[in-house]
Amino acid sequence: MTFLRRYIANPGAAIGLGIILVTALVAIAAPLIFPASPWQSAGEPLLPPFRDWSFPLGTDLLGRDIAAGLAYGARVSLLVGVVSTLVSVLAGISIGALAGYYGGHVDDMLMRFTEFFQTIPAFAMAIVLVAIFSPSIASITLAIAVVSWPPVARLVRGEFLSLRSREFVQAAVVIGQSGPRIMISQILPNAVSPIVVMASLMVATAILTESALSFLGLGDRNMMSWGFMIGAARTMLREAWWMSVFPGLTILATVLAINLIGEGLNDAMNPQLRDRRG
Repeated sequence: MTFLRRYIANPGAAIGLGIILVTALVAIAAPLIFPASPWQSAGEPLLPPFRDWSFPLGTDLLGRDIAAGLAYGARVSLLVGVVSTLVSVLAGISIGALAGYYGGHVDDMLMRFTEFFQTIPAFAMAIVLVAIFSPSIASITLAIAVVSWPPVARLVRGEFLSLRSREFVQAAVVIGQSGPRIMISQILPNAVSPIVVMASLMVATAILTESALSFLGLGDRNMMSWGFMIGAARTMLREAWWMSVFPGLTILATVLAINLIGEGLNDAMNPQLRDRRG
């Protein structure tokens, strides 16, 4: 409860959490709210927003409901953001923990491997990977995970380097605990705080990357996404501004909310840092 009180004490973090919860609920309930496929023509083409309350956000060039597209697009963005972040965090923790705990040649080898991925522009690598494996939710998620793990590995390595010489770790070595057990039961729990904060921000980055890939035509063609909606509307900016504005605002609100959540988690998990800032 102490953690929850510290988190709620940050108004921006509470607002961000509320926005994400509403977005998640809309994504889950999308088939109930909009039973028809978001790809299906449902009304008059290019119907402006708030003209017909059956289509409160208007329709696109083919008469598809913009609101339905946003609801179904939330499923894709949240799914890709959360799953790719989980995969990249697991990979980063594994590599960073081994490098930071064992050091020496293991550290050098794993860090050179990490630096190799960091020398390649992340978005360019994501484009290449998606193009190679053909655009789909699985390939997009994998591509984002592949380009996202290096910062986590470096963060975890730094935490393990600073914690492995602590007294409680030395005591675990003395009583005969194995290296993997010490890493999992002794060091990792003390390094969770910065990892959680970084992971929350990585979700926002993953959503932006997925939207950019979909905008470029590299999204899953069987699933509606916010990036696809903006890409499809780029030739209609003057005639039908709502086709691109509403998906853009949705991406903006979601990413901003996740960043507010990350800031709130940082304050709640590091109250001393928050007090110094204040």
